[in-house]
Amino acid sequence: MMGELSFFLGLQFQQSKDGIFLSQSKYCKEILKKFEMEQCKETTTPMPTSCYMDVDATGIAVYQSKYRGLIGSLLYLTAIRSDIMFAVCLCVRFQSNPKESHLKAAKRILKYLKGTSTVGLWYPSHSPVHLVGYFDSDFAGCKLDRKSTSGICHLLDSNLIS
Repeated sequence: MMGELSFFLGLQFQQSKDGIFLSQSKYCKEILKKFEMEQCKETTTPMPTSCYMDVDATGIAVYQSKYRGLIGSLLYLTAIRSDIMFAVCLCVRFQSNPKESHLKAAKRILKYLKGTSTVGLWYPSHSPVHLVGYFDSDFAGCKLDRKSTSGICHLLDSNLIS
């Protein structure tokens, strides 16, 4: 026995008699440092509500490898941080030919993470077991290719499991 689990694959576990708290705050801080965003201002949302990202054919191209690295790091965070899932997946669409506008959107997600790095999932130990699922779709809402954007989540009582 190696003792109580506290850190595994970038996930932090805090166990108590009341439950388990999972977070990725250390990983958030590492990403901010890696992409030189430690001193950035915080923002309250991962993307603006009026955001519309497109191919941006006339925009200035950015270094593809750096953009892909940033997107890959953000995708790993979505394991626990479902609040950034939509914004990250929107940025993923443009990794074959990223422009400055796409990098700006990805950096906004980093600014959001700076202010919410301690957010995580709480699983209380004493709760009844009820499985609930929710699904949402906008049916051809993407203005670029008319594809649907949808999402699903499953809750075990009030605890997100997928």
